[in-house]
Amino acid sequence: MNILILEDEELAARQTVEFLRQAGAVTRAAPPVLRSVEKALAWLQTNPMPDLIFSDIELLDGNVFLLYERFAVTCPIIFTTAYDQFLLPAFRGNGIAYLLKPFTYEQFQEALAKYHGLKTSLSRPAPATAPILTPEVLRELSQALRQNSQPQYKQRFSVRMRNGLYVLPVEEVAYMQADEGVVFAVDRAGARYPLQGTLTELERQLDPARFGRLNRSELVNIAFVERSEAYFNNRLAVTLRGLPGTPLLTSTAQTPEFRRWLEG
Repeated sequence: MNILILEDEELAARQTVEFLRQAGAVTRAAPPVLRSVEKALAWLQTNPMPDLIFSDIELLDGNVFLLYERFAVTCPIIFTTAYDQFLLPAFRGNGIAYLLKPFTYEQFQEALAKYHGLKTSLSRPAPATAPILTPEVLRELSQALRQNSQPQYKQRFSVRMRNGLYVLPVEEVAYMQADEGVVFAVDRAGARYPLQGTLTELERQLDPARFGRLNRSELVNIAFVERSEAYFNNRLAVTLRGLPGTPLLTSTAQTPEFRRWLEG
């Protein structure tokens, strides 16, 4: 099978590739993995249409429906996303498989089985350029997205651990810290979890009302901020609830913005 994966989380992309190999859908070379709308658009414009696309909804540079509005995709799409259940009716009503992260291999197999079941009907005589995501489908999906008045921010992280993937809810993250090129999420117990992506990339995926930037290398969750105090050189020392030890420090440049964020 000729498969394309649109996914901005490295661990999620790696899991999709592993499940594809386990299912026998790919054998040697791994399918291409693209992390942004612009890179996906460039790939689709210069390569044959794949047999199947596994597509996240939020990519690094925006919502993936921006891609499907700009390019007529004529192959089936299986969405792999952390979006909540309100999108399910829109996808099911148009025969598009939907996997809610974190998903199991059994759920992955069911989505593949649905694809293989659709192949028969898709192989019947039809215009070769008829898009799977028609304008009507795109309008329905956009309407479903607008049903939730609040922006959709990341709800959980999948963290690769020794025995598999650990699901870390965002509300359990007290702060994030970039250390020698790796971003760690620190939970309420002080445990550190390595994440994929840069601090700036992760910041875009988080609710700005919940997570504020302290400096170039740290973000903090407002739910864990106990107090802030004036510190040397116009900085703030931020003490976190339940996490004793050295407080986190704002940078001089970031202090004014952090004060505004604290005041809501």
